[in-house]
Amino acid sequence: MRNVQLTDRPFPRSTARIQGLVTGFHVWLYHATGGRIGHYLPGKIPTLLLTTVGRRSGKRYTTPLTYVRDGADLVLIASNGGTATHPSWWLNLQAQPETTVQVGAKTLRVRAVLAPPDQRTRLWNMAVAVYSGYTGYQQRTAREIPVVVLHPLGAD
Repeated sequence: MRNVQLTDRPFPRSTARIQGLVTGFHVWLYHATGGRIGHYLPGKIPTLLLTTVGRRSGKRYTTPLTYVRDGADLVLIASNGGTATHPSWWLNLQAQPETTVQVGAKTLRVRAVLAPPDQRTRLWNMAVAVYSGYTGYQQRTAREIPVVVLHPLGAD
């Protein structure tokens, strides 16, 4: 039986504010160093910067996310820390799937799609091998956590 979290927030508001500051600093440092700092988190966990356009606000948002490679594709897990709702970046990508990512020093144009059912398990297992915390996130929520595939459209 799953332990379903009853809130949309994985942390108290004060923790979320601190997390927002840390995330903002991560994005700034990643950009400022061309990805030399911030591309890998401790434990050699690869991180990219995903830029989306808000589906309601029209504003641009940049989010650092763990990823895995599957050939030329990049794979993201829309876990939102195991909360009951999808992360904003995934909702934004559903509304506007073509966007950009920065991977290290390289910026790529990509198109986001939900992993097909016949590939989902394989891609999920690849992501869990890089960051085992996804397993716990899935146990905390009743929703199936989306596996998102970014197909490169060409380098900028």
